[in-house]
Amino acid sequence: MKTVLYKNTKISFTDSGKGTAVVLLHGFLGNQKMWIPFIPELLKKNRVITIDLLGHGETENMGYVHSVEDQADMIYIVLSHLKIRKAVFVGHSMGGYIALAFAEMYPAILKGLILLNSTSRADNEERKHNRNRAIKAVKRNYTAFVRLSIANLFSEKNQDLLLEEIENTRVEALKTSLQGIIASLEGMKIRKDREFILRFSAFPILLILGKQDPVLNYEENARQIENTPVQLATFPDGHMSHIENREELLQILLGFLKKN
Repeated sequence: MKTVLYKNTKISFTDSGKGTAVVLLHGFLGNQKMWIPFIPELLKKNRVITIDLLGHGETENMGYVHSVEDQADMIYIVLSHLKIRKAVFVGHSMGGYIALAFAEMYPAILKGLILLNSTSRADNEERKHNRNRAIKAVKRNYTAFVRLSIANLFSEKNQDLLLEEIENTRVEALKTSLQGIIASLEGMKIRKDREFILRFSAFPILLILGKQDPVLNYEENARQIENTPVQLATFPDGHMSHIENREELLQILLGFLKKN
């Protein structure tokens, strides 16, 4: 792990390999360790950068709200520190929201974008309400909130089949500080709609969705790419494609990088 300072906040990241720079961004309650199973194959032809987002993993909290724009600025500082001018971004869930903010703020850096179990759309009123409920729930009982949240990210059948993987994911999630959780929920709640990036970006975009995703409705999110150049890849399972569909996801990542 390496570190760099962003606004007096310690940011933890890794950087290894040579070739096309690939920036891997984890989701809410995750950290950069989620990418470990993919890194050996990706490193064969690419330079791989993983980053712990604000308030997650080994990266410190910056404030009471971590907006997706703050997160994108932080990533820009990491890439500037590494002298990276062009990169392909892969963002899981919240990491995808942040990658889209980065694409709006620094479009010249994007060589390609993969949105993994993510969406370009802002929270609707119901989802904002659910974020507020989540903030209350995590303040009331941190451990119960994290444990339940993780189980609810997997498809129903995988909640029984992947008990060990779910428990490992929980262990990592429980390393996320209370402030980090609340600041991220606040930041996601206020993020803006970035559907225009799917329509007008100059770089290739791939959207990967799970048919049984309990968080993001498949049909609704597939509709956002109608009449756009964005490609769609579909998995049969839930929100955690990097665990539920690991091998297939690796092949898709490698195929996208080879083509772009």
